[in-house]
Amino acid sequence: MSTSATPSGITVRALHDPKEMDEAVALQKSIWGFEDVDLLPARLFVVATKIGGQAFGAYDGSRMVGYCLSIPGLKPGGLYYLHSHMLGVLDEYRDQGVGRSLKLAQRDDALSRGVDLMEWTFDPLQVKNAFFNMERLGAVVRRFVRNQYGITSSQFDQGMPTDRCTAEWWMRHPRVLQTLAGTPPPRPPIERRIEVSLSFPEWRRNDPKRAREEQARVSDQFQEALDAGLAVVGVERGPGLGAYLLAKWSPTE
Repeated sequence: MSTSATPSGITVRALHDPKEMDEAVALQKSIWGFEDVDLLPARLFVVATKIGGQAFGAYDGSRMVGYCLSIPGLKPGGLYYLHSHMLGVLDEYRDQGVGRSLKLAQRDDALSRGVDLMEWTFDPLQVKNAFFNMERLGAVVRRFVRNQYGITSSQFDQGMPTDRCTAEWWMRHPRVLQTLAGTPPPRPPIERRIEVSLSFPEWRRNDPKRAREEQARVSDQFQEALDAGLAVVGVERGPGLGAYLLAKWSPTE
């Protein structure tokens, strides 16, 4: 799939021209506020598209307002998959379906090439993003890594460790098909909940000590639950709190 249209009129297309790659690099600065040392260079976008990865841009007219980049990966045992390393949308275009359209473009392209699994990492303290991953796309989480990328210059991390969940998107699984069709899939019996305060972004800006304490608590709970063989199969949002729902789950079920 090279082109698709969102309900808002944004178009999504594969990136080929080096100038388009330069636009994606510029967006990294606008979205994350990265310093140059943390930017993914345009040549990585070029290489990704040459070796089986993906680079897509979302456009409002001629203006790129979002993009995504994935690289090919290989699991033990020979399973090929795509690692979606970065997806970003300009602030004024969020909550308009742009991110979902980029993910669907990635999925269409992957399936057309016989790739069934895509993965990406996300901060478990960003509940809105987690809700999108689990409840809008049908991803699950079975792995957690502390300080995955080290300390970065991202305005979203504010100098804190980059603790990350790994989202697994089994793109042909009934869970994903039902989620994308708007029909919530049945959940296995929930065995554990991990609650996260929705005040965390404010704490990260204004109360670093409290933010680090919250991160440590949540990270410890994720590590314990996933080490016990549980998976995140859902996310709930309520007044002041988000909750991860964990249960036994396998892609073969």
